[in-house]
Order: sequence, then C-alpha cells, then structure tokens
Amino acid sequence: MNDQIQPDGSEYEHGALGEAEYAEFMELAAEEGFDADDIEGALEEAGHGPLPVLAVVGRPNVGKSTLVNRIIGRREAVVEDKPGVTRDRVTYEAEWAGRRFKLVDTGGWEQDVLGIDASVAVQAEYAIEAADAVVFVVDAKVGATDTDEAVVRLLRKAGKPVVLCANKVDGLSGEADASYLWSLGLGEPHPVSALHGRGTGDMLDAVLEALPEAPAQTFGTALGGPRRIALIGRPNVGKSSLLNKVAGEDRVVVNEIAGTTRDPVDELIELGGVTWKFVDTAGIRKRVHLQQGADYYASLRTAAAVEKAEVAVILLDASENISVQDQRIVTMAVEAGRAIVLAFNKWDTLDEERRYYLEREIETELLQVAWAPRVNVSARTGRHMEKLVPAIETALAGWEARVPTGRLNAFLGELVAAHPHPIRGGKQPRILFGTQAGTKPPRFVLFSSGFIEHGYRRFVERRLREEFGFEGTPIHISVRVREKRGRKK
Repeated sequence: MNDQIQPDGSEYEHGALGEAEYAEFMELAAEEGFDADDIEGALEEAGHGPLPVLAVVGRPNVGKSTLVNRIIGRREAVVEDKPGVTRDRVTYEAEWAGRRFKLVDTGGWEQDVLGIDASVAVQAEYAIEAADAVVFVVDAKVGATDTDEAVVRLLRKAGKPVVLCANKVDGLSGEADASYLWSLGLGEPHPVSALHGRGTGDMLDAVLEALPEAPAQTFGTALGGPRRIALIGRPNVGKSSLLNKVAGEDRVVVNEIAGTTRDPVDELIELGGVTWKFVDTAGIRKRVHLQQGADYYASLRTAAAVEKAEVAVILLDASENISVQDQRIVTMAVEAGRAIVLAFNKWDTLDEERRYYLEREIETELLQVAWAPRVNVSARTGRHMEKLVPAIETALAGWEARVPTGRLNAFLGELVAAHPHPIRGGKQPRILFGTQAGTKPPRFVLFSSGFIEHGYRRFVERRLREEFGFEGTPIHISVRVREKRGRKK
C-alpha cells in the first residue's frame, strides 16, 4: 500500500488516508450502515500494491493444477489424468487466513526435452524466477525421481523459499511414503491430498510463513533516485534509435533487422537537469508462447522490465496501421498499472493523407488510452524530442496524484444527483461515498447501496478524469456493496 508521510516523518496507518481524514471517513461509513471490518477490508483490498507471488511447480502429472483448484476454491485450472495438460503459466488470485496472494500454475518441468515440452519447461523456470516463494509438488506414491532431483537443483539455484508438498497422500500409509521425501533436502514434506483437501490447510500455513507480506517495490527505491522509463513496442518501431537520440550518442545497437535488441538495456540519461533511467527493451512479437530460444527469453525480459518501470513509453510506427499487436502491448502496460506515454515515431515520413487516416485510427483503435499523453516524434531526425520529457512528467504526476476524501465525496454527491444510476429490477443502486485507497496508479474504492454496472463505472472514471485530471495513468475502481442487515430484535 502506498503510505503517505506525515510532517513528523511517520507513515499514515491507513494507506492514502491521514488519521483525521480516516476518522471522518469511518464516521461517514457508520452512518451509512457499513461495518468497520468491512470498510478496513475494502480499503486494504483496493489499496494494496503488488501481491506476493506463489509459484506451483513440479514434474508432469503430480497434481499441480488440482492443488491450485483446491487453494483458489473452484475448478478453474484444467485437470485431466494424463501428463502435460497445463502448458502456459496461468495466474490466479487466492486468499488464505485473511492474506491475499497471486498463485501461478505451471506446466510440468522436465529435463532434456525438445519442442513444446521445452517451451513448457522454460515457462516453469520463468515462474520460479518471478515468484516470491515456491510450492514444489511431488507425487508421494511414486517418491523422488531423477526429474524431482533436477527440480531441486533448479530451486536451490533460484534461492527462493520453498514449501515441499507431498501430494496424493490419502491416509496414514501415505504419510509414511511422504516421510521419505526428507531426502530431497528441502525441509519438512507436507502430506497433502489435493483431490480431497487433506492437509492443504497446514501446507498453506507454511506458505504464508514463506511468503513476504508484500513484494519489494522495484521502482522508486531511493528518494530522489532516477525514475525508470521503459521503451516498449513491436520490433523495429525505433526504440533503440529513440534512446540513442535522447542520449545524444550511440548507446545501443541499431539495425534495420527487426529484433536487434534482446536484453533490456538500462541507461542513465540527464534531460532538463533531471537524471532518468531509460530501459530499451526487445520488441514484443506475436504469439510469445510459440517462440523459442533468444526471442522467447527476450519477450519475457521485456515483460519484466515493464513491471519494474514507472512509466511505459509505448512506441508506435506512425507510417503503418495500428495493429492488434500494438493494442496488446498497450493493454499489457495498462494491466501492469504503469503510467503511459504514446510516442508515434517516424512522423517525418508521413504525408497529409496518412496523417488524416492515422488520426481516425487513433480515435477508434486506441480509445482505451485516450487519456495518455501523445507525442509525435522522429528518432531519426530528432523532431519534437524535447516534448518527450514533459509528457513523461505529466504522466508521472497523474500516476501519483491523490484526491482528498472530502473533495472526492463532494464530487460523487454532485455526480449521483445529476446522473443517477439506471434503475434495474425496480431498484436504483446509488454510490453512497468513496475514497482513494492508493496511488501509483490511483486506486479508488466506492461504497454503494447496490451493484454498480460496468458501464456506469466507466462513466464515473471518465468524470473523475474530467474533474481531477489523472492524465497518463490508468485508474482502478472497485465497488463494495452494502450488505442487507436483518432487523434487530
């Protein structure tokens, strides 16, 4: 959660709310019939930063997806009694003992495999690298195999906390089999039956001890330190050329061949008296999961660079039509919660007709980020490069902006009075009050008397932007509905 610093240097206890503001807010909540615990839970849920990540790994057919379904409490992951059903990394949100975390289901890891099995193994390896802790699932009936031993070596190399899950233990005899897994050297094996739920509670208690309360923020680590700017886009849109032009020298290799950049390249560059950390990334290609070798790893590293950045400068080739891949890249940056700047490169090559049609494309294809600052540049000639940093600063200001609760509720009151929610089923749900629960990006939680439809939420977001700005940043809005209470006897 993004805590605010008080004048005396201490942190506010309630995230984006100061103590006096929090007391006033809770008084308002009590008047509307909300429980204090319900309010606290809503603020924590809406205001959290990144959740800790738990990866579930193991060789094929040991019951990883069955365990994932057991943890999340529903049949979400596909399960079949044969190896190799799960291939891609799939992420779910889970909760245990009041703590929320991300759960990553992976395909079975095998050594010395080729083709699609090798790609599945690479996905599992990346899941380990990106996780805060790992659940290593072993089939207790079969015991430790050579593949399991290889996974252990992989886990030791990664250095992540590991909880050993001995799956398919349905009774006392199975617990004896599980005890043999001490030989793996990963500590106590937790006997579990993912199919029937036996022992999963004790295992999840161990998981919570291994998981950090929240993962370390990878951006803005030092006060006054360089802000991280990721340059992302399709291959060959001019990311490396743009970095070289901003730096004023050839910092990275540029070639007409698409895919020249493989690893993210960090460069400290001083612009306008401020030092920025620009990260040149590999172009994001279509069908990442079908790639192999260096291109596959390059795509994974680009996604990780976006997660670590504060601002994503999305480069688009103005001379070409806006593609589905461009839209996917925009969606990836929005879902990562980064501030966004759209940079249309190669602007010097456009004629009047292309500019006209490009404007129409932007209105239709990039409607979801109509709030993002836009710069039309040429990395080759340096045209309008001086506009890039002001656009980045504008996006950062929106990303870190905060609206006081009193001002927000005055705005919501006027909004609801002028534009009430449509009546559905004879009832008219109403937004009662709200608060901003966090920043980077701005996160709002609204409390209502009934279900607020998605279309009305979009309307509220649009009016929030009109009233308070938030230029260059996605906005997250969650709604907590007041529960019906029986009459007290």
